[in-house]
Amino acid sequence: MKYKSMYALLSAMIALASCKKDFIERSSLDGTTLSNYYNTADEVRGLTSTLYGLPWSGYENRAMDVIGDVMAGNEYTGGGNADDAPFLNFTLASTSVRLADAWKVFYKIGGWTSEYMNALELKKSQGGDASFIDPAIAECHFFRGTVYFFIARAWGDAPIVTDPGGTAKSGNFNIPRYLKADVLRFALEELKLAEAGLPETDPVPGRLNKYAAKGMMAKLYLYRKDYDSAKIKAWEVIESNKYDLFPDYAGMFNSSANNNNIESMFAIQHQLTVNPWGSGNQKNPDRGPGNLQTDEASMWELYLPTMDIKGAYEFGDLRRKGSIMEHGWSKLSWKPQGSNDKYNQFMAGGYKYDTTVTIGEGGQKNDTRSNIAKYVVGPGASYGGETVLGMNTGINTMILRYADILLIYAEAVLGTNASTDNTDALKAFNKVRSRAGLSAKTSITTDDVLKERRVEFAFEGEYWFDIQRQGYQKAKEIIAGQNRGTATNYYNVSTFTESMMYLPIPSGEILQDPELAKDPVPYY
Repeated sequence: MKYKSMYALLSAMIALASCKKDFIERSSLDGTTLSNYYNTADEVRGLTSTLYGLPWSGYENRAMDVIGDVMAGNEYTGGGNADDAPFLNFTLASTSVRLADAWKVFYKIGGWTSEYMNALELKKSQGGDASFIDPAIAECHFFRGTVYFFIARAWGDAPIVTDPGGTAKSGNFNIPRYLKADVLRFALEELKLAEAGLPETDPVPGRLNKYAAKGMMAKLYLYRKDYDSAKIKAWEVIESNKYDLFPDYAGMFNSSANNNNIESMFAIQHQLTVNPWGSGNQKNPDRGPGNLQTDEASMWELYLPTMDIKGAYEFGDLRRKGSIMEHGWSKLSWKPQGSNDKYNQFMAGGYKYDTTVTIGEGGQKNDTRSNIAKYVVGPGASYGGETVLGMNTGINTMILRYADILLIYAEAVLGTNASTDNTDALKAFNKVRSRAGLSAKTSITTDDVLKERRVEFAFEGEYWFDIQRQGYQKAKEIIAGQNRGTATNYYNVSTFTESMMYLPIPSGEILQDPELAKDPVPYY
């Protein structure tokens, strides 16, 4: 906690230099003070634009995969991958680098937003223009509410830090864990403030509006099993007609040309610069197949679809091809080439995924005979794809999509009932299925919703939390029934215990703050 609190104080001005150019152009920050800066809307929006990209990197890259999808049984990673394999069989330790990365990201964003809000409130007290300062403060509330929601989902009982600067000055870093219910309440209060202060719309694609806050609130309410409130907030988003399903499911995930589309409500914003490290999306190499690698695009297949997720798709589900590469999958506009003549001949007509051809000559055959298609944008601009700079691409990572709102609404209407045939719930649910090319259902159960959510949001870091919120007994049943092995070796987890429902707090944090090892206390 100590170094992150200090980091929150110092990093704001440093991070401004890495902001999105499409969000804001700004002048030099030399000599910046509250008296001579944050005097215009552009300067204030420049501050909050830092929250949309760079600080998410440590979570978005790998921690999001292992927590949201490897633990959930959607993604497989080999035993030789010491950082990630423990998430497959629930043997992860508090020393895990992925846990530390996610923790740092969430508390860093929480710290930045707290310090930003303090600075903006002070500027306003000195005569700053509330017409553009207040919406910026509301943006901060959204980000702070969202990360504390994510903290509560991942760790349950956790610290809440609202004044990192004051904590650093006091020298008292003995911050306790607070009850999960209180962390969720804190997150909800932040999102309510965001809803109240954000604009109806924003002219810059990708920036937040009040409906993004309503949508995240609906998601939090559903997680708390407050079905009535979840239904109300989801319906407010639906009724606004500001969002819709993007017609090309696969296109949302294989081209940055579709960034900030009509379905995207909140996304991590990416751009490629001369030095894109941290500002680029790095999922392309972790997911892309080895036979797609070129001198422009790295591919090392760190995460693969599990055998279990492949069996979860209904026959004819269009989302399968948009999510998974397997034998017969092709994208003819991608034309990777290398030094092997047989490979070049095989790929001359476009990229093909073939598990029968010899490896090195165009064939692809890994442990699960498949690769993740989402957020793989191809072999690079010279080979028919878009620009790739080694590990980095410019595609945004969507954190909240309109499809989620539709399924939240359907599940909230269902609530604790065994099933529902409510017209509005079915309309929302079946709209998602219709895009996938599937037939409509005339009634739905909780299992129907969970299955739909699994395939709709596969490889987007969501399914673990859908399993977790079902409670321990249901979670244990789901996990025990999964094939987490390879195409040749069936493997399932039969040792799942209730202690595995939440992540352990990183050991490095407990070393700095021993209070974290003690029982949680109330925040309110």
